[in-house]
Amino acid sequence: MANTPTLTLNDGNSIPQLGYGVFKVPPADTERAVSEALEVGYRHIDTAAIYGNEEGVGAAIAASGIARDDLFITTKLWNDRHHDEEPHAAVRESLEKLGLEKVDLYLVHWPTPAKDDYVHAWEKMVELRAAGLTRSIGVSNHLVPHLERIVAATGVVPAVNQIELHPAYQQREITDWAAANDVKIESWGPLGQGKYDLFEAAPVAEAAAAHGKTPAQAVLRWHLQKGFIVFPKSVRRERLVENLDVFDFELTADEIAAIDAMDPGDGSGRVSAHPDEVN
Repeated sequence: MANTPTLTLNDGNSIPQLGYGVFKVPPADTERAVSEALEVGYRHIDTAAIYGNEEGVGAAIAASGIARDDLFITTKLWNDRHHDEEPHAAVRESLEKLGLEKVDLYLVHWPTPAKDDYVHAWEKMVELRAAGLTRSIGVSNHLVPHLERIVAATGVVPAVNQIELHPAYQQREITDWAAANDVKIESWGPLGQGKYDLFEAAPVAEAAAAHGKTPAQAVLRWHLQKGFIVFPKSVRRERLVENLDVFDFELTADEIAAIDAMDPGDGSGRVSAHPDEVN
């Protein structure tokens, strides 16, 4: 069992710093994959309504025999549910699929700025937390202007912002804002989704070799030492184990700095959609 460190969120709740994400895990494979993740030691599972696999996550949780208090479960509000009372209906649907009375973290999945309804969505998230349907609330893919606007409107700062983050695309404007406002960053696509030669890059390969670890483990360690919460995704048991085996070494300051320097700083390293373009 991995001794996964926890971080304290700005609402006082704790979150395991490394979790298992089920983005693009087929619904038919989800129960098996999550069951294996739980068996090898993961206690933090990240899903979303749009993934279509909440039922599989719920089935794995139910079959695991693990006490609910020992698990941290996140799901997300999809883009077409921001309006009116839809967030209340959406979270209840997710809870039914997950077989849970509440989730530990509920996120607004994207700000959908063209619809201009993310402030309303955030107001409803505050209500959902007050109603006891989620312990913590946060956002995903929100840029600094979105964050500043929802905080100004409600006075409530998100507990986390889950964003695309990997060595070639570090989103420092957002991470700096998060650090200044006590918002934890969650890295999705932490290994670049295999869309560039991350593992062959000299800073990664050299750090991995120096510690007798794989390049993936070196990058995951970089995320952890930066203070980010990270979700490596795999459906292979051996890779699940490998991704969890990152707590017995530390990168040096020079190794961290070398990986930091892999971001060209012009946004060209992004491998997925820009938040202003998802509506």
